[in-house]
Amino acid sequence: MPDTAPTYLREKKPARRVIFYSHDTFGLGHLRRSRALAAALMDGDEKASAIILTGSPVAGRFTFPRGVDHIRLPGVTKLADGSYVSHTLGLDIDEVTSLRAGLIKTAIEQFAPDLLIVDKEPTGFRGELLPSLEWLRDTGKAKTVLGLRDVLDEPEVLATEWERKGAVAATEEFYDEIWVYGVHDVYDPTKGLPLSDSVRDRMHWTGYLRREATDENEVPDEPYILITPGGGGDGAAMVSLVLDAYEQDPELTPNAKLIYGPFLSGEVRDAFDERVEKLNGRVTALGFDSRIESLYVGAQGVICMGGYNTFCEVLSFDKRAVIVPRTVPRLEQWIRASRAEELGLVRMLDETRDGMTPEAMIAAIRNLPQQRKPSEAGADGLLDGLDVVVERGRALMDQVS
Repeated sequence: MPDTAPTYLREKKPARRVIFYSHDTFGLGHLRRSRALAAALMDGDEKASAIILTGSPVAGRFTFPRGVDHIRLPGVTKLADGSYVSHTLGLDIDEVTSLRAGLIKTAIEQFAPDLLIVDKEPTGFRGELLPSLEWLRDTGKAKTVLGLRDVLDEPEVLATEWERKGAVAATEEFYDEIWVYGVHDVYDPTKGLPLSDSVRDRMHWTGYLRREATDENEVPDEPYILITPGGGGDGAAMVSLVLDAYEQDPELTPNAKLIYGPFLSGEVRDAFDERVEKLNGRVTALGFDSRIESLYVGAQGVICMGGYNTFCEVLSFDKRAVIVPRTVPRLEQWIRASRAEELGLVRMLDETRDGMTPEAMIAAIRNLPQQRKPSEAGADGLLDGLDVVVERGRALMDQVS
C-alpha cells in the first residue's frame, strides 16, 4: 500500500514516536498508567515524542512529561444497566464510537508512530481500534503492544468477556508483544484465556511500574495518613467509612488527609464536606491532586481502594497500607488485595471477614504502625516494570524501518 504519511513527517521523523491508546470510559487508571509509561519511554531521548489517545474527561487537568501530548477522544458514560451513551455530544453510541474510531485512525496515520501501546482492551472500546490495527498490520508501519495490568478479573468472567469482544482473536492477530505490568508469581491475568502458545511466547512480565514524586507539592507538617479512593467514582463507601471512624472515636490518630478524586462530586461530595468540617481539622479534604505522589511520600500510612496505580504507589513509596477493595462490577481489586495480603505487602479490609464497620476501620487505622512495610516483604524486587518497558519498547522500535 502507498505511504500515506505526510511528506514532512517522512522526511523529519524523530528517532522514536509512540502512541498510547487508553479508552478511559471510567476512572483514572488507564490514563495515569499511560502517562507513567510515556514518561519512561521519553526519558533520555530528546528526539522522542508520544501522544496519548484518551477518553478521560479529566485528561486536561494533568501535566504531561516533556515530549508527551494527548488527544482527548469524545467521552462516553456507562449507565446502570451496563449500556453506554455519549458523555456530552448527544450522539447515539454507534455514532460516537465511529467518530472516535476515525479520530484514532487519523492520529495514527498522521503521527506515524514506531510503536502503538494499547492499554487493556485488545479491540478498543466497542471495537473502535480494529480499523487502525488492520491498517497497521497491512502497512507494517509500526510495532504493536498490548499492555495488561496484573489482574483483569475472575478467569471465567474474563474468558466470557474476551470471547464476546473478539479479544482473543485480536490478540492473536494484531499484537507483536503482550506486556503484563506485574509479576507472574503474584498473579497471571490471562489465566483462563484460550491464548495460543505462540501468543504466550510473546508475553513479557515487566514487573510493577515504579512511581516517583517528580513534582513538588505542599504537604502537611503534622503526622497524617493519606486517604485515597483513586478516581473516586466508586469510592463513596470507603470515604464514608473512614469518616465514620473519626466521628466515632475522637481519640483516633493520626489526622487524615483525604483526596476525594475528580469523580466523587456533587451532593455526595457536599455531604462529605459537611462531615469533614465538623471534625475540626482531624480530617482535611481536597477534591483532586494530580501530584498525589508527594502526599504519599509524607504519609505515615495509607487507606485506599485497590486499583492498580494506587497499589504501585503503595509499593513504590513503601507505605503501610490498608486496602478496601471494590467487588463490583469486577473482582479485580479484591483479587489484587487478597494476593498482596497473602504476600505480606498490605492488609486488606474484607467485607466478609472483617465487616465494613466503623469499628473495623478504627482498628485498621490504629494497627497501621504495627504493619510491616512493603519493602520488608520484598516489594523492591517487584518494581522493575518501567525499566523492562523501556528495554522492550526501544528494542521493538529499532526493528521498524
